[in-house]
Amino acid sequence: MHAELSREGLLEKLRKKVENCRKCDLWRTRNRPVFGEGPVDAGIIIVGLGPGRQEDLQGRPFVGAAGRFLDQLLAEAGLSRSGIYITNIIKCFLPENRATEDQIKSCTPYLDQQIEVIQPRLIIALGNVAACYLLEKFGLRCEPMERVHGRVYEVSSLTLSLRIVPMYHPASALRNPELRGRLIEDWRELGRIIRDLGLAG
Repeated sequence: MHAELSREGLLEKLRKKVENCRKCDLWRTRNRPVFGEGPVDAGIIIVGLGPGRQEDLQGRPFVGAAGRFLDQLLAEAGLSRSGIYITNIIKCFLPENRATEDQIKSCTPYLDQQIEVIQPRLIIALGNVAACYLLEKFGLRCEPMERVHGRVYEVSSLTLSLRIVPMYHPASALRNPELRGRLIEDWRELGRIIRDLGLAG
């Protein structure tokens, strides 16, 4: 991190890079890039896959149906959106809600820099793509979500020391209502973990 720039300054500089990004073809069909939002010194970062239609229109993460369910899940964990930084693997609208390897490779350096600047103590990875990217980034094996959801991974690098918790994406319960109860229980348990870590509030 560059000492001469504040966290706000570094993130603002990065936001402008995302707004001008042409590294993959998604910029052609987006309305507004969705960089992320939340406190620049947040102890917790939530990482999803990418913006849907509502997010693309508003330029904000998790404002559609999945976002409303995420707000409910945060409440189950004793958290509120205002204290958390929320972003995605992909910063531009994903028409099919699927990211290619090239798109992930093009966009994740922005996420890496967001994490470096914010220095969270916990990352909640929503869905398989986010979980696999973040676990593999720290040298861990990607496994199916049904095996890893709610599990706490302690990871570190030269500049970071944090925990990663993979969780089902809120949209998965919208597609498959039978998962809803499992997500709610996962987030209640996550709330207990977060309180133990002193990250609540």
